[in-house]
Amino acid sequence: MSKLIRLHYAPDNASGIVRLALEELGLPYETVLVDRSQNAQQSTVFRKLNPAAKIPALETPDGTMFETAAILLWLADTSGRLAPPVTGPERTSFLSWLFYASNTLHANLRMTFYPQKYVGDMRAPQKALLSGARANVLEGLRLFESNAATGQLWFNNPDNLSVLDLYLCPMLRWMALYPKQDTDWFALKDWPNLYDLAKRIETRPSVHTLCQTEGMAARPFTNPSPPRPFEGVAL
Repeated sequence: MSKLIRLHYAPDNASGIVRLALEELGLPYETVLVDRSQNAQQSTVFRKLNPAAKIPALETPDGTMFETAAILLWLADTSGRLAPPVTGPERTSFLSWLFYASNTLHANLRMTFYPQKYVGDMRAPQKALLSGARANVLEGLRLFESNAATGQLWFNNPDNLSVLDLYLCPMLRWMALYPKQDTDWFALKDWPNLYDLAKRIETRPSVHTLCQTEGMAARPFTNPSPPRPFEGVAL
């Protein structure tokens, strides 16, 4: 990749996952703030990059991309790192878990952060949605916790860092922080294998850069605190 990559981001959003991958790959890139305080993700300009009006969007030499898992997979495949080879025997399981993280875990987390976007402002439907979404998140955590013990699927394997590892750790952070004043249902230490993964990943230089650029304190995954971003606003 000889041309510059441009990441459209907001602090402590899913764009941070992409930033981690870019840092791990050592790729040159620029960042462009999507100012959520101004609802910039809904702007006509941003919708040209991401018609779904969600963060992130990534401008690449091959065109503009959106959807976190798609971006991660493109970065891994074009670089030949952070994922099993396309024709390798581990590829099928890896893809299944990557898209489970995206389509189930991340999607249900988003419902807990923004229930009003799914069911409106009525409290009873929001409460029902929150209950169901968290049940799905807990089931996902059980599955990942069980499989984290094996280190066999390019996940929680010190010899094979993957985009799946980079995807999961920020989500573990968000579970502990958001929505504000409503996180008693989750404690990372209840999931020891996932805790070990988060502890290992947060020592990496890529995470140090994430913290520096997005205003996060040290130990952003195992001992998270609300960010103090230098620009823009978080979740």
